[in-house]
Amino acid sequence: MATVAIPACTTALLLDIEGTTTPITFVKDILFPYIREHLEDYLSDHWEEDECKQDVHLLKKQIEEDTRQNRARPVHAVDQTVHTDEEKAIREVVDDVLWQMAADRKSTALKRLQGHMWRAAYSSGTIRGEIYQDVTQSIRRWRGHGLKVFIYSSGSVEAQKLLFAHSVEGDVLDLFDGHFDTAVGAKVDAKSYERIAERIGCPPGEITFLTDVTREAKAAEDAGVNAVVVVRPGNIELTEEEAAHYHVITSFGQLQVTGRP
Repeated sequence: MATVAIPACTTALLLDIEGTTTPITFVKDILFPYIREHLEDYLSDHWEEDECKQDVHLLKKQIEEDTRQNRARPVHAVDQTVHTDEEKAIREVVDDVLWQMAADRKSTALKRLQGHMWRAAYSSGTIRGEIYQDVTQSIRRWRGHGLKVFIYSSGSVEAQKLLFAHSVEGDVLDLFDGHFDTAVGAKVDAKSYERIAERIGCPPGEITFLTDVTREAKAAEDAGVNAVVVVRPGNIELTEEEAAHYHVITSFGQLQVTGRP
């Protein structure tokens, strides 16, 4: 197994989740289906609660922003089984959320609602967060060399913490120094990585970002962040050009610390 040296200037590692620390199948086959199956019941049960009201408010603001930007929106079909204003409002939120998920939208409003729904599933033991076997032992090794480790995912910070607090390996939240989501900006926007560097408190060049998405890797590089592309089962295959350009690993165990005690 070929090794890849973490740049000696690195003081912090920034990790993606889906396809990097965690199998894509966990998200596609477990987390997302849970939302689709329980969404309407969840909204009906929590509709009058402040947290749910705030989630719905943010979703409506996203709809308004999409309308201003002339983005495509779902068409709400007439449903003869819906009789009250509340039922109609809930059905419209359901339609919008399912449409965003089908379109693979990464809106903060959507991710916030999903995170709140997953919280109950994790807490009850219905769902346990999946992590590749090489992840936690590698992170412990990196931390042993004095490196800090952060998460940057399109999933909300709350959803990230739930996954690692209720993982198949138990609660491993203490392995991470902080979490970032799309509230800091889109993962394909270089400015997002500049903001993360500022919040971490180090120059972008001292961060090494691990992701399975080359568009994200490019954005990180454009911000001056070092990027390593992770190839896991089920991930999108790299082009020859991408494979030649980036450092590529199939396991965190391939990343070696250099220039540190």
